[in-house]
Amino acid sequence: QVQLVESGGGLVQAGGSLRLSCAVSGRTFSNLVMGWFRQAPGKEREFVATINWSGRSTYYADSVKGRFTISRDNAKNTVYLQMNSLKLEDTAVYYCAARTSFVPTQKISDYNYWGQGTQVTVSS
Repeated sequence: QVQLVESGGGLVQAGGSLRLSCAVSGRTFSNLVMGWFRQAPGKEREFVATINWSGRSTYYADSVKGRFTISRDNAKNTVYLQMNSLKLEDTAVYYCAARTSFVPTQKISDYNYWGQGTQVTVSS
């Protein structure tokens, strides 16, 4: 049973920063592609960022490129999302996801395991 547990969400002012963490257990972490997705109220879940097994390949949604950074620590079985210059429109529940493949993807349906989500609220 693979478990993903997110943490680090909260309330932050526009322009501020937050770092999300996602701890993974139940499977060899270095064999997993990891991704971050988000879902704002009344909207569909959308891709944010993904990272390959080694951390050398990363991909971002255009809306967060240059502001967010995804990284991973395979020794700690953890993936991170550093979010800087936060905007009001970044408010959402952020989900960590794992894919049992070596190929990163932006497609929600390609991910096999999901965390419970962590709320990020950006205020003005």
